[in-house]
Amino acid sequence: MPDRDPPEHSPLTRRVTELVLAVFRANGAFLAAGDALVADLGLTSARWQVLGAVSLAGRPLTVAQAARRMGLTRQAVQRVANDLAAIGLVAYEDNPDHKRAKLIRLTDRGEAVYAEADRRQIAWARGLAEGLSDAEVERALALVRRLEGRAEPEAGDDPET
Repeated sequence: MPDRDPPEHSPLTRRVTELVLAVFRANGAFLAAGDALVADLGLTSARWQVLGAVSLAGRPLTVAQAARRMGLTRQAVQRVANDLAAIGLVAYEDNPDHKRAKLIRLTDRGEAVYAEADRRQIAWARGLAEGLSDAEVERALALVRRLEGRAEPEAGDDPET
């Protein structure tokens, strides 16, 4: 194979790369903060996310549906859903539309735990929001969403869909 010089960054691609790396670091920090916020509830950030996917849907979901909503693999969500079922925060129920794809629903205890986690998250978010303007947050959110959309694989490329 012929030797090729690697492509060089432009000032813009260098800054975009720095932004992506900052988002990765922020994601790690947010996950660690989330873990600390809900550890005494028997949750991790991953467990909290699955509870949230089902709660916010307002109805039971299949593992695949929850995974799509969260941007995760079905296998990862299945492991977490099994953990949640083992500690009584979710239950599986028959799916009238698909024999093998069970539905995940929050138990009464799961709803109570999720509500407490949500209460704590709102208080935590208030601290994060101090000194920020709505306009700053809206611009940042719009930019991250645009980059997220560009980074997502084409629908046909994802074996999970």
